[in-house]
Amino acid sequence: MRVDLRTVRLRLAAPLRISRSVTTERDAVRLALGHGGLTGHGEVVSSVHLGLPTHRIHHELALLRTALERHQDPEQALAELCSGAPPFAPLPAGVLAAVEAALLDLVGKRAGEPVHRLLGRDDPVAAVTARTIGIEPPARAAVQAARLADAGFTVIKIKAGSADPGLDLVRVRAVHEAAPGARLLLDPNGAWTPAEALRLLPGFAATGVEAVEQPIAPGDPDALAAVAERSPIPVIADEDAVDHEDACRLAGRVQGVNLKLAKCGGVHQVLRIAEALRGSGTELMLGCLVASSLGIAPAVHLADRARWLDLDGHLLLAHDPWQGIGGADGTVRTPDRAGLGVLPAPDPDPASDPARPVPCGAR
Repeated sequence: MRVDLRTVRLRLAAPLRISRSVTTERDAVRLALGHGGLTGHGEVVSSVHLGLPTHRIHHELALLRTALERHQDPEQALAELCSGAPPFAPLPAGVLAAVEAALLDLVGKRAGEPVHRLLGRDDPVAAVTARTIGIEPPARAAVQAARLADAGFTVIKIKAGSADPGLDLVRVRAVHEAAPGARLLLDPNGAWTPAEALRLLPGFAATGVEAVEQPIAPGDPDALAAVAERSPIPVIADEDAVDHEDACRLAGRVQGVNLKLAKCGGVHQVLRIAEALRGSGTELMLGCLVASSLGIAPAVHLADRARWLDLDGHLLLAHDPWQGIGGADGTVRTPDRAGLGVLPAPDPDPASDPARPVPCGAR
């Protein structure tokens, strides 16, 4: 297979503030695998939180390049990746997910089938996704919520964990009043102690919040399970649910786990975790990092397997260099095209392109 790498900088339309950081941009490394005149694409985005700076992504893919170029059979390479065979096993989860996505895209194109059919779903997937509002002044959050409701969004996720928890509650109330028909999710990104969570959550429940992600700091799954047992609303593990082992540890002890392909290792790992959770009472949420439509697309092909979806990373961008999965109306969809189904978006004005290529070693 032919291997090509290209890095672009993805800039957000507006800064996204959460309890631990503010995101304004990140790098996206696109992996293109060519074989027999067809090309499969995957994307891995840089993440300080996940320990994946851009230079490490390039280093890991450079180490893998020779093995990929030796492979004459994308189907066999995909089977080896899913079985955990070397050289795929040591890859960081985000890089592994991108390589898997490129192989799925290529294998789907070779078979003339969209990825969801390769995964056992005949019909195209269309599913409602949440749209995130960061830690904003309540009045600004209300304006955003009203615009989202007008666009068709029926689920809104609100970030919490500001220095004043009372302000978080005011923000949620403002969003509820501006979009009274929307279902509300809350995400403090681990900002509270267990005692704070149990004190604060009843107020958010009374405002209409239907579930909360990772209310307490990660690292103590037993404490998270104890909060989930007493919480008036479902608790979804996020930072405490990184991989298969984490999910199994929490099965039946929390109401949900938020799986991000870049966090757990890709589509095959999500399917493995979903099977492990079956019948436990713990349901699946599919989340994402800020990424292009290419980076979000593999999760969209799994969307009908989850109770909650938060696949809006591409909607936060000033310019998405890929297109094809929708979402601007609150619903993400799998195109009825072979592979992942995404296509390059028309180039914007080069002078103002917020996703123009950057040097391979750049942040």
